[in-house]
Order: sequence, then C-alpha cells, then structure tokens
Amino acid sequence: MTENKTKATDASVGDYIASRAQAQQGNDCHALMALLEKLTGQSAKMWGPSIVGYGSYSYTYDSGRSGEAPLTGFAIRGRDLVLYLSVDSEEQQALLTRLGKHKMGKSCLYFKQLADLDSFVLEQLIAGSITELRQRYG
Repeated sequence: MTENKTKATDASVGDYIASRAQAQQGNDCHALMALLEKLTGQSAKMWGPSIVGYGSYSYTYDSGRSGEAPLTGFAIRGRDLVLYLSVDSEEQQALLTRLGKHKMGKSCLYFKQLADLDSFVLEQLIAGSITELRQRYG
C-alpha cells in the first residue's frame, strides 16, 4: 500500500496563511482558527503543505487502507476557503440547508468568506462533524 501524503508536519501555520491568503481570507483564517481550536481543544498543525488541521483520528476503510487525518481543518484554495467536515447524518444535511452561500463536496465545504455563512449554523456543523468522526473512529 502507498503511504499517505497528507500527514502532520512541523511547518508554520502562520507562514502558510501569510503566503497564501488574500486580505479578507487572512482575517477569516484567523477567525476559523479560533473557532476550531475552541471546538476541538487542539492547536493548529499543518497537515501536508496546505491543510491547517485540528486534532486527529485513525481510520481503516473496508478496503484495508488506513491512516490518520485531522478531525477538522481548513485550507486556502485560490479564492475559496475549504473546511473539512463530515456531514453524513440527516441532522448535518439539514444544517447545510441553513448555512448560507457555499458548495459542498464529499467532505469539503467551499465558501468565499465567513460573512456568507451563518456563524451559529457553522459552529453546529463543525461540532456535529467532530462528534460523528469520534463516534465512527473512536
């Protein structure tokens, strides 16, 4: 099996944000950092070259592939910010409908700026995601 490319590193989160974020993105990144630290009780850590992650969990898929990933985190992707979430439950799906202007992939929530999102709903989504992952993977 191939080794996972995305793993925790000692790279500087501040340097990553300074080098990638446009003005408003930088402000939003710092606000996200405060929220994610509050919800996970963990400090930010770079995962690979471009994910700011919080906490971690170990997983093993039915295929046998296993690894470690952050409980939640975010990345700067061009003009978008991406928040990594588990939104499998009906409750999580219902929250997405009230979140605001975003696009959702399998586990990637894309948005332009935090001002486009309902902050209360966002906090509930992140907390629900952390709970889902901890229940699923321990």
